Amino acid sequence: MPPVRAGPVGQTARVSAIVWIAAGSLAAWLWLLLGQGFFWRTDVRLPPGREPEVWPSVCVVVPARDEAAVLPASLPSLLAQDYPGPAEVFLVDDGSTDGTGELAHELARRHGGLPLTVTSPGEPPAGWTGKLWAVRHGIGLARVRGPEYLLLTDADIAHAPDSLRQLVAAAGPGGFDVVSQMARLRVESLWERLVVPAFVYFFAQLYPFRRIGRKRGRTAAAAGGCVLLRAEAAERARIPEAIRHAVIDDVALARAVKGGGGHIWLGLAERVDSVRPYPRLRDLWRMVSRSAYAQLRHNPLLLAGTVAGLALVYLVPPVAVVVGAARGWTAAAVLGGLAWSVMTGTYVPMLRHYRQPLWLAPLLPFTAFLYLLMTVDSAVQHYRGRGAAWKGRTYTRPETVVGDES
Repeated sequence: MPPVRAGPVGQTARVSAIVWIAAGSLAAWLWLLLGQGFFWRTDVRLPPGREPEVWPSVCVVVPARDEAAVLPASLPSLLAQDYPGPAEVFLVDDGSTDGTGELAHELARRHGGLPLTVTSPGEPPAGWTGKLWAVRHGIGLARVRGPEYLLLTDADIAHAPDSLRQLVAAAGPGGFDVVSQMARLRVESLWERLVVPAFVYFFAQLYPFRRIGRKRGRTAAAAGGCVLLRAEAAERARIPEAIRHAVIDDVALARAVKGGGGHIWLGLAERVDSVRPYPRLRDLWRMVSRSAYAQLRHNPLLLAGTVAGLALVYLVPPVAVVVGAARGWTAAAVLGGLAWSVMTGTYVPMLRHYRQPLWLAPLLPFTAFLYLLMTVDSAVQHYRGRGAAWKGRTYTRPETVVGDES
C-alpha cells in the first residue's frame, strides 16, 4: 500500500497554524516593547539626592549563614562606609557552621571602621524562614539605637565607600520609605554570562522599575541585597513579622510597605556588587529553582500558564525561523524573525549594563528555555516534599506574599 500523503488542505492548515502562532509571538513582543513600562531600559539609576544638614542615624543589618567564603570581600566594604552621620553594623550569624561569626570579628579588628556587633538568634521558630528570623533579631537590636533608617543588605554584597551616603541622600528629598538597588551580580564564568544578565532582565520584565517608583501604582518590588528602609515605615508595615513566612522576602517587604501607603523605589546599581560566584550551571540552577515555584504561589495553573507563556514569547520565534526557512514557509520565517529581532534588541541594554558581548543577545531563547526547565524543576521538588531548600533549610509552607529574591 502506498504511503498516505497529507493533502494540500492539511499542509495549508499546518502552515496557517504556525503563521498565527508566530504572529501571536510578535504581537506579544510589540506589547512588551511598548506596554510593559519600558522594562528593557537600564537607565533607572539611583535618583540624585540633596545632602541633609544633619545626617540621620542608620543601622545596617546583615543576615549571614555560612558566608565565610564571601565575607572578606563584602564586610570590610560596609565597615569602610564614608557616612557623615551615626552608623552601626549588626551582623546576625544565622547558625553558621563555617566560622562566619568569628571571621566577622577578625575582619572588624583588622579593618576597623564602623562599629560592628555580631550576634546569633538561634534556630527560627515555626512559621519563620531563617533569613527573616535573623533580620528580626538584627532589627530588634537596632531599634534600641533608635535609627531613622535601616539598611538591609546580604552578606555577599560589597558596597562602594559612598554607597550608604548616596542611599540616604536619595531617600530624603523624594520621601521614599524604601530605596533599593539591584546589585550587579558576578558575570565571569560562561554560565554566569549566559544566565545572570537574563535573570535581571526577566525580573525587570515582571516588575518594571518605572512602575515601582509610582506612589499610586500597584507594582512593588525590591532587591534584597540592598534595601534602605525607613524605620518608621518598617514599624508601620510590621516588618519583618508581617512577612515572616516569605521564602522570597525582598518583594514581600516592598509589597508590605507599599500596601501600607509607603513610597518605594528600585533601580539598577552601579557601585553595589554581589561577590558570590555561580561558576557552574548547577549553582545557578539551584539559585533559581529554590524559589521559582513559590513565585507562582505553588499553583499548577500558574505554572502551566508560565510554561506556555515562556514558550510563546521566547521559543516560538527561533522555531518559526528555522522551520519556516526549512519548509519554505516565508510568512512564518519573517514573523518569527521579527519577533526574535525585537527580543534581541530589548536584551542588548542589559548586556551593556553587565559589560557583556552583544553576540549573547540572540541566545536569549536558549537561556529562557533553561529558566523554563528550572521553573518546572522547582515545582517537581515542591511536590516531592523538598520545598525551597537553601543552605541546609527547607521551607514547604506556601507563600502568602509573592515576589522574587536576588
